[in-house]
Amino acid sequence: MQKTKRLFVAALFGAVISLTKVFLPFPMDKMFIVVQALLLALSSLFIKKVGATYVGAVDGALTAFWRPALGMFAFFFAFLYGVLVDVFFFLFKVNSVTDKVNRSKIVTAMTVSTAVIGFLSYYITVVLLELIPMETALAALIIVMGSISGAIAGYAAAYLWDKYLKNIFL
Repeated sequence: MQKTKRLFVAALFGAVISLTKVFLPFPMDKMFIVVQALLLALSSLFIKKVGATYVGAVDGALTAFWRPALGMFAFFFAFLYGVLVDVFFFLFKVNSVTDKVNRSKIVTAMTVSTAVIGFLSYYITVVLLELIPMETALAALIIVMGSISGAIAGYAAAYLWDKYLKNIFL
């Protein structure tokens, strides 16, 4: 993919993700991250090796701008989520150049990466840094709803890719 197209996808997807995070209050933005997960999965399919990382960096920069009090954490977790998506796409061998992508691999990669980032973000901000009070029910809800959102996003990304998007930039 050409640099211009990569930049366009990263900027567009990162901006959309950032806007969805800004309008949802905490902790809703952590539980229902299906839009973020879907766009990260699609960016990893579009841009191949580090697509989700690019989008995560754009999203993190924009979210840090909108929420400056915790801007450093917003950038770090958005960037890390993109990296995790790319890493799990690599580990599960998700290949977007074949005729159809393997839905189960994408769903698994997105579920695992979303669960990991949900756990890490909650653990770091609540347990290590004590920025907000610890609530076990909230932690469980974030991990469960985040994982479900990741699975839904993985399925939706595979469906959209196979049905509508795989030939868009060819």
